[in-house]
Amino acid sequence: MKTALPNRPDWQALLKSGNRIFIGSNAAVPNALIDDLIANSGDLKDIELVQFNALSDSRWVEPQFSDLFKVNALFIGGEKVRQAVAEGRVDYTPCFLSEVPSLFEEDILPLDAAFIMVSPPDKYGYCSLGVAVDVNLAAVKKAKYVVAQINTSMPRTSGHTFIRIDDIAACIEVEQALPELPIYEPDKITERIGQYVAMLVDDGATLQLGVGKIPNAVLYYLQNHKDLGVHSELITDGIIDLIAKGVINNRKKTFHPGKTVASFCLGSKKLYDFVDNNPHVEFYPSDYLNSPANIARNHKMVAINSALEVDLTGQVVADSIGYQFYSGIGGQVDFIRGAAMSPGGKPIIAMPSTAKGGSISRIVPFITEGSGVVTSRGHVHYVVTEFGVASLKGRSIRERALELIRVAHPKFREQLLAKVREHYWVPNYQKNYPRDVPELGPLGFKTMKIDNQSFDLRPLNPADERRLQEFFYSHTKETLFYRYNHYPTQMTREKSCNLVSVDQSHDLALCIVRQQGSASEIQAVGRYYLCADNKSCEAAFVTRESFHGKGMAKQLLAEMILIAKQRGLTRMLAVVRADNRNMLRVFESAHFERQPSQEMGEVNLTLNLDKYQ
Repeated sequence: MKTALPNRPDWQALLKSGNRIFIGSNAAVPNALIDDLIANSGDLKDIELVQFNALSDSRWVEPQFSDLFKVNALFIGGEKVRQAVAEGRVDYTPCFLSEVPSLFEEDILPLDAAFIMVSPPDKYGYCSLGVAVDVNLAAVKKAKYVVAQINTSMPRTSGHTFIRIDDIAACIEVEQALPELPIYEPDKITERIGQYVAMLVDDGATLQLGVGKIPNAVLYYLQNHKDLGVHSELITDGIIDLIAKGVINNRKKTFHPGKTVASFCLGSKKLYDFVDNNPHVEFYPSDYLNSPANIARNHKMVAINSALEVDLTGQVVADSIGYQFYSGIGGQVDFIRGAAMSPGGKPIIAMPSTAKGGSISRIVPFITEGSGVVTSRGHVHYVVTEFGVASLKGRSIRERALELIRVAHPKFREQLLAKVREHYWVPNYQKNYPRDVPELGPLGFKTMKIDNQSFDLRPLNPADERRLQEFFYSHTKETLFYRYNHYPTQMTREKSCNLVSVDQSHDLALCIVRQQGSASEIQAVGRYYLCADNKSCEAAFVTRESFHGKGMAKQLLAEMILIAKQRGLTRMLAVVRADNRNMLRVFESAHFERQPSQEMGEVNLTLNLDKYQ
């Protein structure tokens, strides 16, 4: 038996001038309902429209409707709304997405009506909010009147998505195709960012992702992961294939296990069909799903968000470009904080290193005047660009600045370091900015297995100053004597800084590190110094005692030889104490040959790189 629908809206009976109305958000904007109000508004004036992100033509913000509507945007979506905010015709109210429902519930923004889009009622009289539960459910619960556009194209989704037809005061039945987003094809830059982010994701992690090229690239590079889960305010087309392949199965989730949970979805018709009557995907309101405490109930929660710029202390600008408000706070802080609180969680900001065709750096010495900090310097653990991963958790201001300079575009690194020095964040002996070693491949590092453990081989960089100092003090007297031919008793911060601040295009300094989350420990260091003839180099290395005899030095030396050959060098030299049998064994296994030495107790070694295979 068909459920009886409410009458069409009598706007003069439902509304008064000066009322406040909420309009449905994201892909569930009831455009036909608003058009009907505009056409039949009569003498109504000064109605405040409160909206979150709206995928719509947003015609109600146009100047010709300024007597009828005053718009208050809780998130700026679309160029028309952005322009209206810039011109002062629309207000912008910054707020966390998790807290938007409280604005209605606590009558900070009391609602006279809520305009929503829903599916037709089922045989029990329940309509579904479909693809956008987010803040819509809170508006429905608090508004004096609920007015609905019933749309046969709206999917019926699972979770907390339902409203009884009896709770709707008036409605219109108008079919409306849901707005679709284009397929964002990653470019080379976003592909590289996706690779780096995917490397931070452990098997069994739970993900939060946004929309755009970077999230799509991340999802592409997660295809070989296992047992991933999803707890995200937004889901897009990218999850469909990973669910079909079993990569996303939510098996290891510790909150809502077995379910992909979200508060809204944006994408293609394929996505909307996918969530329709799908019991494996559940939608919940934003105050529940975006609650940092609930997010943190997922172990290994990985939150991936973007930014417009990041300063060298780690402050994140995400809603404005100078004095121009661009988007909104949304759920970034909710998820960054929730992931930070999660056992094994990782809050990540991922962005290209430059903007405006590479003409400006997104990593900046100080925030652009007028811009606002969305996410504080204390929240973010990782910043990822196409040049690598900057680890910020537990890092001093100096270390943060050097880490972020390392992942900035190379053409901006020198001037960023100069700006840092103006503010005394690095000492005067910090001479060099971080440099890449392109011979290590496109990712700038290599992973390796030694003694059944995973390690990264990468360049030493200025942010390693303290780690190198710790590495020095971990050595026994015997190791120090063999490496330096005497017993050094101190590695000052200045000395350590000089050793890690290497012009990698001239000399070479590599390290092998054990990286566990934000914790990084140097296990071995190898370096060569270019000789005066510019055709030969002198090499040396040292490893942590616990890895002596495990093959670490052998792999490190092999990489140094390979890079020297690629750079066109013809000889590699080494000087080793005659009683340092272990080091001699490593060099000779790499086919170094002994040469006469004028120093007692020392062995000179030479490798002809032209003949080395």
